[in-house]
Amino acid sequence: MAKFTYKMQNILNVKYKLETQAKTSFSLAAAKLNREEEKLEGLHQRKQGYEAQAKKLVSDKLDFQAIKVNRIAIETMKGEIRNQVVAVHVAERNLESARQRLQDVMIERKTHEILREKAFDEFKKELEKEESKAVDELVSFTHNHVQIE
Repeated sequence: MAKFTYKMQNILNVKYKLETQAKTSFSLAAAKLNREEEKLEGLHQRKQGYEAQAKKLVSDKLDFQAIKVNRIAIETMKGEIRNQVVAVHVAERNLESARQRLQDVMIERKTHEILREKAFDEFKKELEKEESKAVDELVSFTHNHVQIE
């Protein structure tokens, strides 16, 4: 019996490897986004702590130096939060880009798998035709051979 060999199997194998790399890239981008979001949340919590401290400093005995230091810390936190928001947006764009690359690679892989299935179906049809032809020849030979005797 004939063996099916897909002529573009090496390309399909490359597509599998590219898909694996794209999945890895996507997961790394997602992990980076999570880290950046956690860092942003930590900055928000620190800012809230400074704001709570500011309320306490104003309500107690007035220590102008401590209040000034606290306001500087709050403004610094606001700047760090703005920078971190930008970092989160960059990570989101990188994640979206990785997702799009993964989707494109998956489509290419699926396309090659469909082509492989179609080639296999054609191979099966040809094999069935050959088997049918061989059976017909055998029946014809047997029938003719029986009539001769």
